[in-house]
Amino acid sequence: MKVLISVDMEGISGIVHSTETRPDGYDYARSRALMTAEANAVIAGVLDAEPTATVLVADAHGPFRNLLPEELDRRAHLVRGKPRPLGMLGGLDEDTDAVLLIGYHARSGGGPAVLAHTMNGEILDVRVAGRSMGETGLNAAMAGHLGVPVVLLSGDDAACAELLDLIPSAATVAVKQALGQGAAIALHPEEARERLRRAAAEAVTRRAQVSPLTLDGPIAVEVDLYSGSSVDLALLVPGVSRAGGGRTVAFTAGDFAEAYRLTLLLAQLSTIKPM
Repeated sequence: MKVLISVDMEGISGIVHSTETRPDGYDYARSRALMTAEANAVIAGVLDAEPTATVLVADAHGPFRNLLPEELDRRAHLVRGKPRPLGMLGGLDEDTDAVLLIGYHARSGGGPAVLAHTMNGEILDVRVAGRSMGETGLNAAMAGHLGVPVVLLSGDDAACAELLDLIPSAATVAVKQALGQGAAIALHPEEARERLRRAAAEAVTRRAQVSPLTLDGPIAVEVDLYSGSSVDLALLVPGVSRAGGGRTVAFTAGDFAEAYRLTLLLAQLSTIKPM
């Protein structure tokens, strides 16, 4: 058995503010430790249920260099650094049996939700076939394109609801209840880890009962961008055109893998500032 654990930071228990999630920010060192500890709890849960499983852990926050390699459970393989194929799902392939999304947050515009956003602050919304999707939906659909189910998600209650709206048979662990963009009622980190370990073991055990999220092509995608310069850069990409208002660009992909990669590219282009 092969499992991919994709770990973001905003949905880790105890984290509520953006300064806690940036390398130059207050308490980032503590956030890295909390993130690594939750990843270890999930690794332990997977291996409780499937002792011979191959476990890959994809660092999926910001620079993709947050998890503490020396503190990560030595039984797992760490996928670290960027750019890389499939972004937050680095390491995913057709041989993967299950994906677990840990420390995830709700999409931009969702809420109340802690640190809700989609990819970065420059993306206002991504709509796939007219349906708004954040990182949870995009990653679940990318995994589904390869026939792999997302069996577990942890984060705040809004992030959990986002996955269940897409995959009702998946499991979730709400490690905090959102009070707003920068406030929550959080579980003690040790309690969160205990729940995650139990949930991970159960989720991989019942993976056959969770259907992959599949979206048939061709797939129409619209992306709302914050700045006009981001729109201008996006229009340099073949197949991307203006749509609707001045902040919206659109394209049609042959399948979801193409849609996913092009959305990642637009997100990266949106971080480039004009000279």
